[in-house]
Amino acid sequence: MNMNLKPIAYVHNTRKEALDDHWNSISSTVELVDDLPESTLEGIEQFSHIEVVFYFHQSTKVILGSEHPREDKTLPKVGIFAQRKKDRPNHIGVTIVQLIRKEGKCLIVAGLDAIDRTPVLDIKPVMKEFLPKGSIKQPNWVSQLMKNYWSKNI
Repeated sequence: MNMNLKPIAYVHNTRKEALDDHWNSISSTVELVDDLPESTLEGIEQFSHIEVVFYFHQSTKVILGSEHPREDKTLPKVGIFAQRKKDRPNHIGVTIVQLIRKEGKCLIVAGLDAIDRTPVLDIKPVMKEFLPKGSIKQPNWVSQLMKNYWSKNI
């Protein structure tokens, strides 16, 4: 099977390198590529959140087995599909973000954990009917790992 994906937009922000924490201090603009018309975003401002699918374009490593999240040996080894690391087989990231506003072919968003110039593969509105039903279960180490991820950089 041959798959050809091309970016539909690019991320613009002040984060130039992939750091693990303090993403809540980053505001991002998702700007459509030139050959996509503004009308592809028509109606998106009626949603409070969007899902951004993007490509980890600076990741060169691929993990096919298991390892410690963030190489932290105090955390258990888990497989790449049991963590959200960028070094995935297809280097694809997905994040639900708050849509602040639409400006022409640009979406201003909060909570996007992608660095400047990250290629965006797709944008979808978040609909509550697609969110998980019931409570979400996760191992205790995840909360420890994520405690500063969305904090503001001080």
